[in-house]
Amino acid sequence: MKASQTPDPALDPSCCPPPANPALGAGDAKEAALVFKALSDPNRLRLLSLVKAGESGEQCVCDLTEPLDLGQPTVSHHLKVLVDAGLLHREKRGTWAYYSVVPGALERAAGLVTAL
Repeated sequence: MKASQTPDPALDPSCCPPPANPALGAGDAKEAALVFKALSDPNRLRLLSLVKAGESGEQCVCDLTEPLDLGQPTVSHHLKVLVDAGLLHREKRGTWAYYSVVPGALERAAGLVTAL
């Protein structure tokens, strides 16, 4: 190498030591993205807030359509996304579904951000 050329840091491990904390793995990134995607929609944030604020800690899907001024199929879709992301729990009772926040789910979601 000529004196005027600088070494490529990517090829010289002594130049740039690897980070002390490993980067987020592919599996962890996929799980985190699922949660972040669920939280990225204003209607889903409102649904999560409504369920959490329920007096009994749960809400029937029948009580969630009016506050959002959305149809039942749309609300059900948003609730499914929140369930799939592990943020809400769904319990079927007769013809209605009741939703509650999964214990520790919001703390885990906050931890995903701080762990980056």
